[in-house]
Amino acid sequence: MLVLNEVSKTFYPGTVNEKRALGPLSLELEEGEFVTVIGGNGAGKSTLFNAIGGSFLVEEGQILLDGKDITYLPAYRRSREIGRILQDPMMGTAPHMTISENLTLAYMQCKRSHGFGSGKKEREEFREKLATLGLGLEDRMESPVGLLSGGQRQALTLLMAVLVPPKLLLLDEHTAALDPATAEKVLALTCETVREQKLTCMMITHHIESALRLGDRTLMLEDGHIVLDIAGEERAAMTVETLLAKFRKSLDNDRMLLS
Repeated sequence: MLVLNEVSKTFYPGTVNEKRALGPLSLELEEGEFVTVIGGNGAGKSTLFNAIGGSFLVEEGQILLDGKDITYLPAYRRSREIGRILQDPMMGTAPHMTISENLTLAYMQCKRSHGFGSGKKEREEFREKLATLGLGLEDRMESPVGLLSGGQRQALTLLMAVLVPPKLLLLDEHTAALDPATAEKVLALTCETVREQKLTCMMITHHIESALRLGDRTLMLEDGHIVLDIAGEERAAMTVETLLAKFRKSLDNDRMLLS
């Protein structure tokens, strides 16, 4: 479903600040897999997502999505098939536009439609989908998104990302900026959405226990390479303590150890 063949990325090549941030790295995801991604600061997690999402072009290698070569597609073309939610709740929505307008834009972007969202039927569909969030947003459709809390905005961003189910959903520490209670609610909503829509999903997290508990498979990155790839019985038997004992140097940062 998603295939990365020996992709690599170097920042500031040929300068004193040259940094090989990724690879060569190869990876294959099956359709419907939910993969959690962990690693210390600077391990290459967000760089990997940026490569898949098209924030930059990789220097070497190939990226395939559902059999289609997207290696040189610009980010806006990939966004029709790849949904992404960032860590900052302010990044995924237009704050001066209403909830309804944000949902309309999300649909238009994925469907390349220009008339959706204006009719009564479409607005009712928006209301029904907003109601599934359990946050009362279905009664605030004409409210500017900038008036919502961080958790509400992140939940709305999730809904926008899957309004038209993407082939791949990338979650880049999407609960890290939220308070613990709100983060847990958004995470539960995320898991429910991924499961119900049978989405192929990759989620970066600094919470090791969540990484081993959620989804089907766990990857760990170090210096732009995959150093751990576990699933099934091996993953079920892995504990936080075992993982830390084996990779403490790679995971030795305050955010992970305090999680």
